[in-house]
Amino acid sequence: MTSLFDPVRLGEIELSNRIVMAPAAGAWSTQRRIPDDGMRAYYAQRAGAGLILAGAASVSPLGIGHPDTPGIWNSSQTQGWRAVTDAVHRRGGRIVLQLWHAGRMSDPEYLSGEMPVAPSAIACGRGPCLQASGFVVPRCLRLDEIKRVVADFEQAARHAWLAEFDGVEVHAGDGYLIDQFLHEGSNSRRDDYGGSVSKRSRFLLEIVDACVGIWGAGRVGVHLSPRDDRHDMREPDPAALYRHVALELGQRRIAFIGVREREGADALVPVIRNAFSGTLVLNEGYEPDSALRAVQAGRGEAVAFGQAFVRYPDLVQRIEAGLASMPQASAVGGRG
Repeated sequence: MTSLFDPVRLGEIELSNRIVMAPAAGAWSTQRRIPDDGMRAYYAQRAGAGLILAGAASVSPLGIGHPDTPGIWNSSQTQGWRAVTDAVHRRGGRIVLQLWHAGRMSDPEYLSGEMPVAPSAIACGRGPCLQASGFVVPRCLRLDEIKRVVADFEQAARHAWLAEFDGVEVHAGDGYLIDQFLHEGSNSRRDDYGGSVSKRSRFLLEIVDACVGIWGAGRVGVHLSPRDDRHDMREPDPAALYRHVALELGQRRIAFIGVREREGADALVPVIRNAFSGTLVLNEGYEPDSALRAVQAGRGEAVAFGQAFVRYPDLVQRIEAGLASMPQASAVGGRG
């Protein structure tokens, strides 16, 4: 019978076990958004995970959404990340970089006075939001700017390749920019990027195709959060949306989809499972026992832990020894 310690393949990425480290705030240690020695040591200590999902890393200065988070848009950041991947690989680990653009979930404070961008000029109207004062109304992206953002993701994927990651994960969940395009409540466009499910999915799929052009499909993943309970995400027919997205990603034969869904609240996980031909990585609120049940039931091939890895660098060994007392928290800010 399958255990959490059995190897598994995510496309072309071979994992020694099925315990994945989700991106979490404990790793934020940067100078000028360049990963520093603290971040290098942090990830190296957690190389026992079957896979580390690192980041989230902003793909451009306009994609920043939090203080101190790393970037992947310039050569200095790429060199900083190269030190991180070298440290993880020396310990036998695997590490993938999560590519991120905050979109409207930002503030001019982080953007050198620029307004945040989004598919439409619709602000986050309800929580949980990261700022008590709320968010500003974002600026609607023009068509030429959408192409520029896709190019930013492509460049970030190329930088991740130069930094010798094992792959990339496109962050398309938790209310950030790609998620804003996917959902009707945040996307009121009436051009090729808004309206129908297929048009609202176009931005994500163009980004995925750009990343596949750098990495090949077998080293590209996508993060989704179908429960839509963060940052004012609203969708009248989420099953239709995520079925379409999963089918399209399956046709591209990407390495994996990371799904943020709690056990017992996973009504849309079966929709994605049935539509997607690849590997699923489940995330949020899992204990070792529930993670094992999920893997054995075939709901996913691996399970990601966020705050547990923040607390326990040796989480894999602790789970194997039956010693892990799991904190009641999920990956911060939706990164994971």
